[in-house]
Amino acid sequence: MRIIVVDDSVLLREGIASLLERAGHDVVAQLGDATDLASVVDQHEPELVVLDIRMPPTHTTEGLEAAVALRASRSDVAVMLLSQHIETRYALDLIADGASGVGYLLKDRVADVEDFLGSLDRVAAGDTAIDPQVVTKLVGRERRNNPLDRLTDREREVLSLMAEGHSNGSLAETLVLNQRTIETHVSNIFSKLDLPPELEVHRRVQAVLTYLTNVAS
Repeated sequence: MRIIVVDDSVLLREGIASLLERAGHDVVAQLGDATDLASVVDQHEPELVVLDIRMPPTHTTEGLEAAVALRASRSDVAVMLLSQHIETRYALDLIADGASGVGYLLKDRVADVEDFLGSLDRVAAGDTAIDPQVVTKLVGRERRNNPLDRLTDREREVLSLMAEGHSNGSLAETLVLNQRTIETHVSNIFSKLDLPPELEVHRRVQAVLTYLTNVAS
């Protein structure tokens, strides 16, 4: 996979790039800020961009703004945001238009190398990967007329884990249920959220987006 890494911390940027290269990926560019990200993406045509949310000059939302702009112009390029802070609106801003191929992980939780690399693979494949702590914070802020109210407690639990990036096999292992039961729960979720079979390729992503959007205020 061709990847661009954007972070103002040289040590972190180099560390991520080294990790990705050891895993067999091609880090085609490294940037210390997001100023030239659009042009560098056009030049190198990556499948994935990994970038920090807070970068120069103000260290507030430069990375987020660059990610949103990139997804608006190049929806074919997946984006993985990294942050030291839980800012729920960042995740919501990025998925506000129903985008797939996006992720949001906390830096201090990117300790399991295999899990991190797996999250990157899922995002690059068009799925989502949202940090469990971010999902937990979103869960406590519900909306009225919430489509999630149609789900049972177990179905909401399954959907919450789906938002973290769990596959059906991982769901079965985590919840100590058999694969058939998980498939039934997932099918019920799709049905209750009005996601028709003709959207089969994207139903899982759309279900996660519905969840993330409706657990935030």
